[in-house]
Amino acid sequence: MTAKSKDTDAIVLKKVSKTFEYKTYKGLKGFFNPDKKDIKAVDDISLTIKRGETVAFIGPNGAGKSTTIKMLSGILQPTKGSVRVLGLDPIKSRRELAMRIGTVFGQRSQLIFNLPLTDSFYLTAKMYRIPRDEIEPRIAELTEQFGLAEFIDQPVRKLSLGQRMRAEVANALLHKPDIIFLDEPTIGLDVVAKRSLRETIKKVNKEQGTTVFLTSHDVGDIEEVCGRTMVVNHGKVVLDAKTTELKRLYLQDKTVIVLPASEIDDAPKIEGLLPTSNKGRLLYRVNTKKLPLKKFLQSLLKEIDIADLTIEDMPLEDVIHDMYTKAA
Repeated sequence: MTAKSKDTDAIVLKKVSKTFEYKTYKGLKGFFNPDKKDIKAVDDISLTIKRGETVAFIGPNGAGKSTTIKMLSGILQPTKGSVRVLGLDPIKSRRELAMRIGTVFGQRSQLIFNLPLTDSFYLTAKMYRIPRDEIEPRIAELTEQFGLAEFIDQPVRKLSLGQRMRAEVANALLHKPDIIFLDEPTIGLDVVAKRSLRETIKKVNKEQGTTVFLTSHDVGDIEEVCGRTMVVNHGKVVLDAKTTELKRLYLQDKTVIVLPASEIDDAPKIEGLLPTSNKGRLLYRVNTKKLPLKKFLQSLLKEIDIADLTIEDMPLEDVIHDMYTKAA
């Protein structure tokens, strides 16, 4: 394996495009002479990601996120442009690159479903040629880091979704990759499981310098894990900024969902905000830049006897819509 160069950028794309050809068949004549249409999934993207960065690569479905990850990992070859990951061409050096990256796809497991979790770890260790005397210490290290001890010997099929996702990330980090690609890692997880996984990913980045490249539809993943955010749409990067700047400009809106302790005839206006009603719950949309959340909640508690309350981020699709509205 090539020695790891610390001064190499983690990812460099230069004017990268990926075009797919689709054929449509109409009637018998069309069967022999189908109509052809080119779809550009990635359109002239250029970007550089340094080692140790935590980057969110976000956008609506069909924006080109998955296609980009597949080109970065050597699964797809770009139609045009240059791709370098850790200084390597992902197509020409696919085997070498595979030994230096880790991947986690939220809806696709790399663990062995019917066998104990430890078996998956040992198989992964063999695949990545980890020296025999390093396997058990490394598994023990990850077991402690990810809190896997209570279910490490259970079959994967018996794990909860939150447990499995922690195990998936641990498994992807077993060979100490330079980069980990995370595609919707918290999808379907509850609030506690999401927070636990995010904290662990941040810890791995801080302690080991692992570059994190994350795609997600969950605003919380972006805010809590990533220092930099790229927004992609129609195959183009439309925004590349620090996540703190993105948060300041576009992530101020929160939805406060209130379940009153008793039925309310007229929904009260709180700090000038009228709620919408949904199945007995009141939904307030609060712009925290104009109205601090603490002040809103203090006013809310004075007006309503509350049985339950939830605060949610604005859906990512709405965030992106706001970006285009403000840019127009």
